[in-house]
Amino acid sequence: MRAALAAAHRAEWGVVFGTLVRLTGDWELAEDCAQDAFARALPAWERDGVPRSPGAWLVTAARRRAVDVLRRRTTERDKIAEAAALEEAYEPAPPGDERLRLIFTCCHPALPLEARVALTLRAVGGLTTREIARAFLVGEDTVSQRVLRAKRKIAAAGIPYRVPPPGARAERLGGVLAVLYLIFTEGYAPSDGSTTRDGLAEEAIRLARLVTAETSDEPEARGLLALLLLQHSRRAARLDADGGLVTLERQDRSLWDRGLIAEGVAMVGEGGSGLDDGPYALQAAIAAQHALAPDAAATDWAAITALYDRLLALRTNPVVALNRAVALGMRDGPQAQLDAVEALGTPKELAGHHALAAVRADALRRLGRTREAATAYEEARAAAPNRAIAEEYARRLTEPAPDEGNTAR
Repeated sequence: MRAALAAAHRAEWGVVFGTLVRLTGDWELAEDCAQDAFARALPAWERDGVPRSPGAWLVTAARRRAVDVLRRRTTERDKIAEAAALEEAYEPAPPGDERLRLIFTCCHPALPLEARVALTLRAVGGLTTREIARAFLVGEDTVSQRVLRAKRKIAAAGIPYRVPPPGARAERLGGVLAVLYLIFTEGYAPSDGSTTRDGLAEEAIRLARLVTAETSDEPEARGLLALLLLQHSRRAARLDADGGLVTLERQDRSLWDRGLIAEGVAMVGEGGSGLDDGPYALQAAIAAQHALAPDAAATDWAAITALYDRLLALRTNPVVALNRAVALGMRDGPQAQLDAVEALGTPKELAGHHALAAVRADALRRLGRTREAATAYEEARAAAPNRAIAEEYARRLTEPAPDEGNTAR
C-alpha cells in the first residue's frame, strides 16, 4: 500500500497541487491541502483498497480539505463565499492541462532562475525541501527561502496560473526547457564537481516527458527529451569501479541503455530529420550519432561536424565551437583541431575552463608535440572541477600519443 501511495505521489502530485492552485489561487493553501490528501490516503486505502483512479481520489480529498479550511476562516466573509463556490463550481481539468499550467507558472521569466528550478521540483515534481537541498548540496533553509520567495513573487506580481497564449507560448517554452536542461545537467555533471546524481537527472527526464506529452507540436520539447535520453543512456559506463571518469571512446558500450537509445534515436530520426534545427534537436542528433556507432572508431565524424556547423549557424557559442573543433580534428586530423582551437582565442565563456586547455593538449599530443601537450594538460588538470577529471588528464600525460586518437567526451 505504501508503494502504491508512493507511485501515486510521483504520478499525481503535480495534478493535485495544480488543481488546488487553479481553484484557490493560494499556493500555500494548495500545498497544505495536497499534503493532507496524501496523508489521509494511506489509512483510507489500507481500509478500502486502492481506488480505481488514485488521482481523482486525491484531488477530491484535497479539494474537500480546502473547503473545510476556508470555512473555518469565519472572520473572512469572502473566504466563506469562496469555499461555497469551490464546493459547488468545481469542474475537473485534464491532468495534462494542470501540469502544463503549473510548469509554465513555475518557470515564469519574472522569477529568478534558482527559484524557478526549486519551485518546479517542489510544485511539479513533488520533491521535498530536503530532497532538493540534497540534490543541489545546499541547506534546506536556502531551498525553503527560494520556494517561499517565488510564491510571494507570483502573488505580488499577479503572475497568472495559465499556459501562455499561443503568440507567447513558443517563446516561454524556451525558458521551461532551459530549466529542465539545467536540472538534468546538475544531475549528469554537477556544478560542485562531484560525479553524478542520477536521481536528479531522472527527475528532469520525467518532467521533460510531461512537457513533451502536452506540447507535441513543439519540436524543441521533443529535441530536449531526446537529448536527455541519449545522454542518460551512458550513465552506467561513465565511471569506473573507483569512481574515475571513463571518457566516451573508452566506455564499455555494452553497458549503455539500449532502450533509452532506441527511444531517443526514434525521436531524432535519420540524420536528424525527425526534428527541426533547434539547439536541443541538433544536440540530440549529435548524441544519436555517438549512440549509433558500434565502437569509437566507427563514429561518423563528418556527420557530427556538419551538425555542429548547423548548430553554430544558429547562434555563436564558444562552447559549441570548441566541441566542433574536436569533431573537426577527428574528421580532418589533429592539425585541423589545433587550428580551430587557436582560432577561438580565449573567449570569456571559456576563460579558465579546463576543456579549452584539454582540447588543445589532445591535438598537440596527437601531433607528437609532447612537451607542449604536457604543459597544456597540466593547465587543464589545474582547472579541473573535480578529482575524476583531474585524474583523467594525469592519465593522458603519461599515455603514448595514438596514431589517430579520439578525444570525444
